[in-house]
Amino acid sequence: MSRNDRTFGISALRIALLLLTAGTTILHTGSLFAQADVPLPATDDGLPGAGPIRRYDWFQNLWKELHAKWAKTAASDQGAVVFLGDSITQGWGDDFQGLFPGMHFANRGISGDTTRGMLIRLKADVIDLKPKAVVMLMGTNDLEEKATPETIAGNLKLIIAELHKAAPETPIVLCLVFPSSESKSRPADKIKEINRLYSKAVRGDALVTVLDTWTLFANEKGDAKAEEMPDLLHLNEVGYRKWAGALRPVLATLGIMDTEKDKFVPEDGFTSLFNGTDLTGWGFRVTPEATRTSAKKWMASDPEGVVWPFVDEPISFEGKTMSSDSRYRAIHGRLVVATPPEGRRIQQLYTTEEFSGNFTLKLEFRATPNADSGVFIREPQLQCRDYPLAGPYKTLKSYKAGDWNELVVEVRDGVAYCTCNGEVIEQAMKVPATGPIGLEGDRGQMEYRRIRIRRN
Repeated sequence: MSRNDRTFGISALRIALLLLTAGTTILHTGSLFAQADVPLPATDDGLPGAGPIRRYDWFQNLWKELHAKWAKTAASDQGAVVFLGDSITQGWGDDFQGLFPGMHFANRGISGDTTRGMLIRLKADVIDLKPKAVVMLMGTNDLEEKATPETIAGNLKLIIAELHKAAPETPIVLCLVFPSSESKSRPADKIKEINRLYSKAVRGDALVTVLDTWTLFANEKGDAKAEEMPDLLHLNEVGYRKWAGALRPVLATLGIMDTEKDKFVPEDGFTSLFNGTDLTGWGFRVTPEATRTSAKKWMASDPEGVVWPFVDEPISFEGKTMSSDSRYRAIHGRLVVATPPEGRRIQQLYTTEEFSGNFTLKLEFRATPNADSGVFIREPQLQCRDYPLAGPYKTLKSYKAGDWNELVVEVRDGVAYCTCNGEVIEQAMKVPATGPIGLEGDRGQMEYRRIRIRRN
């Protein structure tokens, strides 16, 4: 319905006649005509999807108010990162609380909305904006309206399919449904089942990054924590900061944030193991037979749980910006171990050089919530994860969630002494006499930078 009157030579009189004929409200926003009235259908007849659509008076008023507001910004919102969701998304505000400075975002959250409601408005609110990426959080209100997890996941599948059809190259960040409480008609077991079905629905979809926001906010019982969700449903300022911290690494990998190359220069005596531009000096090693045997048993026992690809011949990534499986990527000074579309994918990237004798290894890492990775010191693996959620070092006081943390490994006479931000995590890890440095990928996303070594 959007047209530029100068481009198409439509006179003011003809525009008026078109408006009267269409019977809808049209606003002129620069060179774009945007529909201000996105009607909420009066009945479910003929609508896509299944499950509840809210039609309370307050919701209908909010729906109309927000769509009238969004029509005025439709032109400037073109090409934005669009957030689609309900009240938790709406709570970001138009400026996203200043937590993503300089970024081009559009908030399309409507308080109280359900997955079916979002499916109905998907074209007008998301697709028509030609988004650079879409961040989605949805499903909690469906539970309050007694929808089943299967119905909710079915609507998600339709939304994903419509986005892929309209914009087959647009990346999607799917945030798992946040924890709440049975007192809010959102019991933990139902939310966990929705999230399981969500993950299953997008398994293998390279355009969808699943962000584990459930683990990020859940307490030991699987419910919301009052210090982040005072009403056990909506985030406070602390909660939004945590969510922003979880999103930043993923948005950086999508090229939306952190687009300038890191200008760090190693200290005297240290040599960089990663040049920040490509994977020169790194590659895949042949999978040992013992590893193959245990991996096959694991995959056979849990076919949908983990993927463990085997390497039959050594592969060097000299001059390559990405590994052959697309998991490891050199992006603006960061060596990114991207979130696997399968949910869990076990792979290791090693230096082509081996290191004997004593040395000091330094690097920084940034993890998404509950991410699981590791750093191989010649052969043994030093767990490198989102420690507070994934362990094993859950009591660290200096760990910075969603931010950069420094790992230092001192190898002396076959023993490694390891610290994270100065806190000891391993005092005497035995290592072989020689071997490479490796980076593992498992679940979630891990980024590494400033990887350097000094031979002592």
